[in-house]
Amino acid sequence: MNGSRSIKRIGNKAAKPFLLLILVLSITTCIDPFNPDIKGREALLVVDGLLTNENRSYTIRLSKTTPSQNDEPVMVSGAFMTITDQNGTESRLSETSSGIYRTDSLSFRGEAGSTYTLYIRTTDGTEYKSDPSVMYSVQPIDSIIYLKDQEILNNTTEILDGIRIFLNSENSGGGKYFRWIYDEWWKFSVPNPKRYNYIDPDNIPEVDTLKQVCYAHYGSDEIIIHSGESSQTDRIEKEPVLFVASNQSDRLLMQYCIDIKQLSLSPVEFQFWEQLKEISEGGGDIFDKQPFTITGNVHNISNPSESVLGYFQVSALEEKRIYILPSDLETLNLPEYKYECERIEKGPGDYPYYVTFDQIYESNTSTGYIFIEPVYNMMLALTKLAFAKPACAICTSRGSLTKPDFWIDMESPQIKNDITRHK
Repeated sequence: MNGSRSIKRIGNKAAKPFLLLILVLSITTCIDPFNPDIKGREALLVVDGLLTNENRSYTIRLSKTTPSQNDEPVMVSGAFMTITDQNGTESRLSETSSGIYRTDSLSFRGEAGSTYTLYIRTTDGTEYKSDPSVMYSVQPIDSIIYLKDQEILNNTTEILDGIRIFLNSENSGGGKYFRWIYDEWWKFSVPNPKRYNYIDPDNIPEVDTLKQVCYAHYGSDEIIIHSGESSQTDRIEKEPVLFVASNQSDRLLMQYCIDIKQLSLSPVEFQFWEQLKEISEGGGDIFDKQPFTITGNVHNISNPSESVLGYFQVSALEEKRIYILPSDLETLNLPEYKYECERIEKGPGDYPYYVTFDQIYESNTSTGYIFIEPVYNMMLALTKLAFAKPACAICTSRGSLTKPDFWIDMESPQIKNDITRHK
């Protein structure tokens, strides 16, 4: 669950239909756990893929539902899969790992204005085909902006302060329906980094790699869509994308980056996402709706009545990213995130009975703490051992030491503005 946002949850209710559960779980992970008794239900094919105009390999994920959501999905291996355009040009996908099929980026690339159809034949000979899907063109994102805002935390009375991120875009490319997905990255530093390894009181060497500064990533799991059908303008102005609470995570402490992808939708796909969004956010009204009418665009050729979950998505794509530094937020007077990290220092003198440093080390590491560094007195004699929780001492417990390929460490707001202006 993303700690920086307030997202309405769907509660645990035993009457929740199984198909609805699978459909919504394929879109968002921010749903309370629910374990229905679905023994005897037939496993359903799930198709998950997105074809864009990006110069890269496209992925189709093929799996089957399981009796319990606690079980890992059963990946469907060995299928024959192709994507065909309106001219009959066929591109075959290769299985790169169990249930994961990819196109060849050197021989196939989606083009706006073209129509594509997905074909699947499983190892038992069952054939599936998607509806022909047009790749509508999409306009670039003009700008990404952020403003100070507030949000209520998960149906409570607690009000969070933070920033809300918006985008502006032209809407003159002919398409009327849009979806947005985003990726967040942020640089962070743990407050009590592990600098040493403890072997014995006379052997406390420095760590080979200091894991103090890392880069964290979070991919969106929300359904953000827009219809311009009734719009009187060719502009999309201040479309809200997400809210980041400044005191709920360390996203805004060092350097934050958001990359937003704008996708075009067909009217049929927009309706699919709109119905899923309505149900996933419907709360108690969910039981007044019939989820079985929400079908994807992939069908069993010989048995159209078979339910196939998921959607073969076809969309042109434009993206834009911005960086946000703490200095950019100084005038907003936002509350700052405080790490809930406890540093424990223990030495033989802290106990009413005789203990060794080895015993102190074993006692504290057995309770979930890790050794981070020795503490010496003015005479350079070892007096204590310092401990902290892994999340406060090793940044790789929730991030990566590897800087994202695109990442630029900002030295001043001017550099950020130049990058944003020319992105």
